[in-house]
Amino acid sequence: MKTTTDKLEELLKLGSTYLTKASDSEITYKANPEKWSKKELLGHLIDSGINNLQRFTEIQFEEKPYKIRKYHQNELVKANNYQHSEIKELINFWLAINNRILMVIKNQTEITLSYTIEIEKEHTADLQFLIIDYVNHMEHHINQIITK
Repeated sequence: MKTTTDKLEELLKLGSTYLTKASDSEITYKANPEKWSKKELLGHLIDSGINNLQRFTEIQFEEKPYKIRKYHQNELVKANNYQHSEIKELINFWLAINNRILMVIKNQTEITLSYTIEIEKEHTADLQFLIIDYVNHMEHHINQIITK
């Protein structure tokens, strides 16, 4: 997990450095109404962090296999009105939730990393897969934010 936590720490540095220097027009620009702005992508990463922190902690004590509950990504971005939120608040929230996630990941053992999760009916994985997938998902969106 060291490689994964190192990668997550690097993504947090990369994302926060970029976003604190970016102009408001750059982070709120929308290529079309159906696409997320960079600010909304950050909001999506916040929602992902909230949901995954809950998953990473609940799997410790819930019945196995732990069943993944899907969340409504587009609706959450819209309901939280990330497009019109203060970027500093969003960055701080994103960093705070991911620093907590880092601590949770670092506390895992070989046993807890092997806890079974049910992603969909007939499709299972383990906590280690879920953590790595979370960090890869973040990498994808940080790359979108930085290169868009």
